[in-house]
Amino acid sequence: MHEDATSHIAVVNVMYNVGARDEDSSKTGFAHLFEHLMFGGSCNIPSYDTPLQQVGGDNNAYTTTDLTNYYCSLPAVNLETAFWLESDRMLGLAFDEKSLEVQRKVVIEEFKERYLNQPYGDAWHHLTDMSYTVHSYNWPTIGKELSHIENATMRDVKDFFYKFYRPNNAVLVVAGKVKRKEVEALCKKWFESIPAGTSYHRSLSQEPDQLLPRRRVVEGDVPLNMLYKAYHMPGKYMHGYHAAEVLCNLLGEGKSALLHAHLVEAQERYTRIDTYTTESFDPGLFVISGSLTDGVGLEESEHALLEVLKKIASTTTTELEKVKNQLEAHLIFFQVDLVNRAQDLAAATLLGDTNFVNSEIESIRNVCLEEVQAIAQNILREQNCATLYYKPMQKV
Repeated sequence: MHEDATSHIAVVNVMYNVGARDEDSSKTGFAHLFEHLMFGGSCNIPSYDTPLQQVGGDNNAYTTTDLTNYYCSLPAVNLETAFWLESDRMLGLAFDEKSLEVQRKVVIEEFKERYLNQPYGDAWHHLTDMSYTVHSYNWPTIGKELSHIENATMRDVKDFFYKFYRPNNAVLVVAGKVKRKEVEALCKKWFESIPAGTSYHRSLSQEPDQLLPRRRVVEGDVPLNMLYKAYHMPGKYMHGYHAAEVLCNLLGEGKSALLHAHLVEAQERYTRIDTYTTESFDPGLFVISGSLTDGVGLEESEHALLEVLKKIASTTTTELEKVKNQLEAHLIFFQVDLVNRAQDLAAATLLGDTNFVNSEIESIRNVCLEEVQAIAQNILREQNCATLYYKPMQKV
């Protein structure tokens, strides 16, 4: 529980400890499909959205490789409505064939629109496939293949629900203008009677160290050459994670960042270059992606990028402080939103230490220049990298 007396809003956040990494490799995309199905009505409430909207609330959900999160915000005086809705769909979905077909079509269309019919849309499928040989991060959250969603049966759906959507596999966070006694009473009233499921003990194959570079060339209906480089890095809050986050911002955040300043502004080899990390619970990926200027070759542009990466060794403490200030400001502004605070509490709890939400800024502030340079040397190695050249299709 997170009490904020300055807000007249309450947030009820239910985070389930299931993501794409928990799927069977022959039935991928189920965690994301289920996110949609949870809005298809329960045994007692045909429409989840209608009662919430009637009391001035709204809601949303998302799925990642590691978790599935549902949240609603509403006037604090109507808090019990959210408890009623969330507990009822945890107790039992309607498992309606019509709802399954509707949500299946929605997910299939999303798969086609965002991953199959959009330029570079399947790049992430290629990068995860190259980067992970045994770990189930091998496929994106949307799924490995469209056929896995197309062939999902009601039996598959029920099995997934009763395995993962149990109270002993979920974290409930209540935030806003709420009182502890009230929240405890509502928890007891609406959730205590829901039977726990069989304990889920995750046992995933851990990805071995990558010892050789991996490369792939893809051609598609795209306007420009794109370069992607994905390096293995520590998982969220593991040793070296915050140093990698600082490094990511040093390379790619803002116009003064190393990659933009040298490759976009000075050399004009790229029209845009971005860096990001997957922020996954298990060891994830540090990604650099760049759109090349028309007429510039991929090989020479990749070489120029690798030369810029060497400049990390000459980074100054002033540059480091600027980046840490950027990260701190981002976190503080992010936490202004009550929904974000509730989600951070839930995710930290899933990771095993709720206090991560209070220590993250301090952890970033404590990152020193030597740590950033050391993590750069450790992860930004070609033998630790999957490189994708995405080219426009050759005209016949």
